[in-house]
Amino acid sequence: MKNMNQMMKQVKKMQKEMEKAQEELKNKTVEASAGGGMVTVVANGHKEIIDIKINEEVVDPDDIEMLQDLILAATNDVLKQVDELTAKDLGKFTGGLNMPGLF
Repeated sequence: MKNMNQMMKQVKKMQKEMEKAQEELKNKTVEASAGGGMVTVVANGHKEIIDIKINEEVVDPDDIEMLQDLILAATNDVLKQVDELTAKDLGKFTGGLNMPGLF
């Protein structure tokens, strides 16, 4: 019984540390750009897009598709970076296991 109580305390401690790490991710940001910096997207560790910068030189009313492609490329890249940041920061708790719904 003593070992079970000890294990439960460790689990609760790890759970609190993990919650703290998840909250800290909200304050971390990653940035990705496309088109040689013509479009830049910034996201936080909770996969929230917090800023998009578009260089006015890339805004061409006759070529909206290019601008859309640049925005998509930068957004997909920044979200991939958030996944990598999350895996790095929370991986120490999961031992590298991908636990769906956890993050």
